[in-house]
This record gives sequence, C-alpha cells and structure tokens, in this order.
Amino acid sequence: MGRNRYVGRVIECEVWWARPLPVETRHLDLLDEPERGRFEAYRREIDRRRFLTGRVLAKTLLGARRGVAPGDIRFDATCEDCGKPHGKPKLPGVEFSISHSGERVGLAVTTVPVGLDVEADTRRAEDSLIEYALNETEQAALRGLGADERASAFFQYWSRKEALMKATGRGLKIPLQSITLDGARLAASADAALNPEATHLADLNPGEGYRAAIAFLTTEPVTITEKPWEI
Repeated sequence: MGRNRYVGRVIECEVWWARPLPVETRHLDLLDEPERGRFEAYRREIDRRRFLTGRVLAKTLLGARRGVAPGDIRFDATCEDCGKPHGKPKLPGVEFSISHSGERVGLAVTTVPVGLDVEADTRRAEDSLIEYALNETEQAALRGLGADERASAFFQYWSRKEALMKATGRGLKIPLQSITLDGARLAASADAALNPEATHLADLNPGEGYRAAIAFLTTEPVTITEKPWEI
C-alpha cells in the first residue's frame, strides 16, 4: 500500500503490538465501571489480561495524543442493537481498532474507519470452520496443503475477513462467505457496507505464529507503521 504517484492526501496509520499485561491495580484503575464489569465477566485469566491490555494500550496512546492522562479517556462501547456496553469502543475525533489473540494484543489508530484482526495460526483449521468461513473458491485454494500450511493459510484468510468486517462496525453481522478475497484484496462483497473500490486491505507482521490484517474504508492511499509497545 504505497503512494503510487498519487497526488493528494495519504492516510497514515500506526499499529502497536503488545503482550498481555499482568493484572495489577495500576492497570485496573484505568478501567471505568462498564469496562470493569466486562473484565470481571471473563472466566479465564488470559482473557481478562487480553481485554485489560487492549484498554490500557488504547487509553495510554490515545491519551498521549490528546495530552491527557490515560484514566481520563472514556470510550463509548454502546451496542447499537441492545444498548449494552459490549460494542466496538469509540472515541470522538479518532478511528481505532483493538484485536487480541494468544500472546498478541494490537491497536491500530488512524483517521478513517479501520478494522484490525490478529489470529494465532497454531490452532487446528477444522473442516467445519473452513466451510463456515470460506466460499468455494477460497476453500479450493487450501486443498492439497499439509495441516500446518492449511492452518496458516486459513487464519490469514480469517484475519483479513475479520478486519474487513470490523472496519464496517458491523462485525459478524456480515456473513464471512459473503466476502471474496484475492490475496490481500477484497475482490467482491455481497454486503453493501464493503465496496471493493473504496476498501484497502493489508497483511501485517505481528510475529511468528500469528497472522494479522488491517482494513480501511477509504479511496485514498494508506501508509502503515508497526511498532512494539511496552508500558
């Protein structure tokens, strides 16, 4: 995703990669009441740590951009369907996306609608999951691959599709099979929220054992910078 001799605005996006933080008071104090409720609802400690890290990462970096303390950042995560605070977090004046899997937590920050997704590719790619997520053309591309290669290729598909759906803000309301990919490019979509002519998609580098992708809803070119993050 480069300039391609384009004269005009270029969208800039920064992506930070972190590892799950420990559950400590200094981190928990950054959560507001609804976020603390979501944190407590997770049963597994690693899920709690990943959720906590995503919020601490976002509040720390977005707070620094605004010149305010991380604890002063308040997200609106109201679900548009039910009104509960489990929707995509939002903050006026900025577009961002949080994703986590395994030992990776990512944050993308930019100025246009964005979706970030990271997946551990060490899991098995079950036939039922492949059939659920990929259409016939995409499934055919995986045939003949060994188990490890198939899992890696599948989770790359999965991360690209998840990134696209997250960029729209609609998530899994968009059927995975309604999206057709040609590598890291949206070839076709049966959902009006995704227009191939106004969508950018790129693969990222979250580290060995992981696949990640990022999607932008814009007609303008995009540059992406990836950085490690530690508190």
